Amino acid sequence: MYVKLFEDNPNTRDILKIVDGLKAGGVIIYPTDTIYAIGCDIYNAKAVQRVCALKHIKPEKANFSMICSDLSNIAAYAKVNNEVFKVMKRNLPGPFTFILPATSKLPNILMNRRKTIGIRIPDNYIVRAIVEELGNPLLTTSVKDDDDIMEYMTDPELIYEKYEKLVDCVIDGGYGQNVASTVVDCSGDQLEIIRQGIGELA
Repeated sequence: MYVKLFEDNPNTRDILKIVDGLKAGGVIIYPTDTIYAIGCDIYNAKAVQRVCALKHIKPEKANFSMICSDLSNIAAYAKVNNEVFKVMKRNLPGPFTFILPATSKLPNILMNRRKTIGIRIPDNYIVRAIVEELGNPLLTTSVKDDDDIMEYMTDPELIYEKYEKLVDCVIDGGYGQNVASTVVDCSGDQLEIIRQGIGELA
């Protein structure tokens, strides 16, 4: 399925159809405020395994992040102290991934050896509307390009050509960026930027 959505006013009927697919174990490709991403419902183990297969990685070795619709329910999935929460509040929604200690509510298949999880709240209403309707976070991992020149795929039509038989839905939200999010590790005593991406931390 190929769906064209407009960020300022995504079609509600299409959002509901996409969410129904996710609840049934579907895997989707969608726009964020940085690059295009592959994702699924974090609570559907078979869908998570499908994403792992697409990325050619074993689930136990994956370092996936997840997308939340806002900050209101992050404490259910990650441990956040007051200082980190203030930093997140200043910078989200935005092009950042915050790595936080995970709570026991996180599905085992997403738990890595460090017991951490990356949290994203993109400044893109399409994906946030999907997550809000789904009712829980969306697993997220980047759509890489095999081309040496461009690290990430940016054209949704070309993404569809490559992935139409591998995923259940590709959402066209316009051209994506070719720069990923800034990754901020908040799991230690000090905040540490471990990948400088498009976001400048405030």
